Amino acid sequence: QVQLVESGGGLVQAGGSLRLSCAASGRTVNTMAWFRQAPGKEREFVGAIRWSIDSTYYADSVKGRFTISKNNAKNTVHLQMNTLKPEDTAVYYCAASVAFYPGSYVYRTAAYDDWGQGTQVTVSS
Repeated sequence: QVQLVESGGGLVQAGGSLRLSCAASGRTVNTMAWFRQAPGKEREFVGAIRWSIDSTYYADSVKGRFTISKNNAKNTVHLQMNTLKPEDTAVYYCAASVAFYPGSYVYRTAAYDDWGQGTQVTVSS
């Protein structure tokens, strides 16, 4: 099991930036990801990073605006969100997988065993 603690959410105006962080502890992680869920909508993939090879994956809706990075020494993954839009408003969840899955699976919630508590991001227009 992997324990995940998120931080960094908040309220920001459209066009602004926020940085989310997720600290992991417990088992060795293969892939870490960010998902988000807006009210009345399904949880959707935002981005992911392979821990050992630094491969990154992004949803089309955030490509060019969001960047995932990691700090190996602190076992932490970050989500830098720039040029935020009101439609980015959601609860953002960090997720971890200890198993390896092919690239097509990293977009699926079912690929992840452990989840953080979520952090609210609100973008005002």
